[in-house]
Amino acid sequence: MRQSVRQASILESVARLGTCSVSRLAAELKVSDETIRRDIKSLADAGRVIKIHGGVTLPDMMRESAFEQRLRENADSKKAIARVVARQIGHGESVMLDTGSTTAYVAYELRGHRDLTVVTNSIDIARALATRNGNRVFMAGGELRADDGAALGPSAAQFVEQFRVRTAVLSIGAIDERDGLMNFDLAEAAFSRVVVGRADRTVVAVDASKFGRRATVKVVPWDAIDVVVTDAPPPEPFARQLAEANVEVIVARDDDAD
Repeated sequence: MRQSVRQASILESVARLGTCSVSRLAAELKVSDETIRRDIKSLADAGRVIKIHGGVTLPDMMRESAFEQRLRENADSKKAIARVVARQIGHGESVMLDTGSTTAYVAYELRGHRDLTVVTNSIDIARALATRNGNRVFMAGGELRADDGAALGPSAAQFVEQFRVRTAVLSIGAIDERDGLMNFDLAEAAFSRVVVGRADRTVVAVDASKFGRRATVKVVPWDAIDVVVTDAPPPEPFARQLAEANVEVIVARDDDAD
């Protein structure tokens, strides 16, 4: 396969998948990993792709997509992760959930739980869990973000500071090798930091595509969280960093989405 044809195939695969690993591209195109890396470098130099840890993404993937689109991205993986996270929460517990596509799936999985005390800044999550099975839902106020129905800003942060909960469940926009857990919005990152500080333990629900991705705002260091639930073992050096911070990693299986 000629280089130009191969690079066109790489662009087609990345456009279809959003992000793609070097090994997957090499297998699809029946060439070596080194050949793919050279092609990626050429494409990156031309500004057509962005290199990430172990793979490649498109430039516009560095900006967070619309919420409805994010709900569709890696949906099966997010459903499997959500089911595992829901098992970490017992009936009658108190829980905070931030706004995110994966936490939206967590809320769906929690609909069978009873007597929960739920604190959230998400209209959709509040609606999913309120008036069900004796649950009490407290909705943070603040400036409403049209895209995903999230309440953000100082008043939302001050509201959640009044609570102390057993478990916080966070979704994360990106996990960078150097800066760790990151988000795309300053107010959202600030809200997440407050949530972490008001919980006995913090569970991060994140699909594996976020490892090696960069956002613009750092959220919390590794040692501020307790559990990561994801759909594939984290690559090095993330696995090492999580182990050094004593963070438990739980990998959801495909059948957890059934």
